Amino acid sequence: MEQPQLSLLALLAGLLIGAAVVGLIAGAIRARNRTLAQTSTEVPEGVEAMLDAMDDPAFVCDTSSTVLALSPAAEVFGVQVGEVIASDELKRVARVARDTGAGIAENLRLRRGAAPAEPRLVAVRATPISGRLTLLVLRDITERERVEEMRRDFVANTSHELKTPVGAVSLLAEAIESAADDPAQVRHFSTRLQAEVTRLSALVNRILSLSRLQAADELRDVRVVSIDEVVTAAVEAYTVQADAAQVTVVRGGTKGLWVRGEPQILTEALGNLVANAIAYSPEGSKVGVGVKLDDGVVEIAVTDRGIGIPESDQHRVFERFYRADQARSRRTGGTGLGLSIVKHAVQRHGGEVRLWSRPSRGSTFTIRLPLSETPDLDSVRSKPRRKGRKATAAIASPVKGDTA
Repeated sequence: MEQPQLSLLALLAGLLIGAAVVGLIAGAIRARNRTLAQTSTEVPEGVEAMLDAMDDPAFVCDTSSTVLALSPAAEVFGVQVGEVIASDELKRVARVARDTGAGIAENLRLRRGAAPAEPRLVAVRATPISGRLTLLVLRDITERERVEEMRRDFVANTSHELKTPVGAVSLLAEAIESAADDPAQVRHFSTRLQAEVTRLSALVNRILSLSRLQAADELRDVRVVSIDEVVTAAVEAYTVQADAAQVTVVRGGTKGLWVRGEPQILTEALGNLVANAIAYSPEGSKVGVGVKLDDGVVEIAVTDRGIGIPESDQHRVFERFYRADQARSRRTGGTGLGLSIVKHAVQRHGGEVRLWSRPSRGSTFTIRLPLSETPDLDSVRSKPRRKGRKATAAIASPVKGDTA
């Protein structure tokens, strides 16, 4: 073989050997990088920036459950960089995700802060980002779950509450037909039938009222409203109920205060509180309705000396169909919607409702509304008050015992 051919073969062999060596080196480097990536505890580039931009609580932990990086919102769950995760449940979820190499999602009960903070329902998703690092993202779904539970309860309770008077009406109608030849029995059953129809009508009206308050985006008839007129209308509307229960309603406090809102809605909301106070007060007691100004906020407090509400149940009193005393509500025909209407009505006016109560000592419900400037009284008197008269008439004939 000639010299040029030998040189060419040698060059080709050198290239092949060089390529093989380069390939071996590149493979070794890649293997080393993979090994380092699997065993490294350094947070990958860009992860911390992503965590800083997240609104949800999230953090990265290693195999020892030590937090290496977190989002600002994660601190509410007691998670800190450089510290071990306190929750055993979070440790378990992170470990399962790391061992399986796949994402995992669970709903856990976690505390926001140290005890005695109330446990929250949290949706947790753990995703491995390397052999030693795991990303956990938390989302507090407590309120969503509570709203869903309230929706289910509302449907169930509404069906039950409507079924009772409807069934009673049907039975009474049959009884009247059977007693057609007995005028006394017909009158007796007719009276009971009218009471059940009234109860059914009140329940339907309150459900519709609550639905309107929850669905409406804005109030319709907003104007400057005199608190004195609202209190007067609410108290006078339940005078008959107070006399029948032998309860005295006493007014007091600051006069001449004004707020912006719908007179009808405000009067109905305050009237519900007055009706509740009367219904749950013993005979011979007093119900107080007081008004005062507190740092630009008008406070209307309704106080009774009734059975009171245990502290464990106070967060539920504004739920639909909740009753502090089931037996008393059955006797009086209460719908259990009054306080829910109060809460939504006051919120629509930019205010809030506060509750103080102790068992056997009574309760105080306080409506707090933003103060409005005193209007030109001559201008107010000259305006048509047709809607205002309707508002008063709307609650002038309350259903006895229509309480929360």
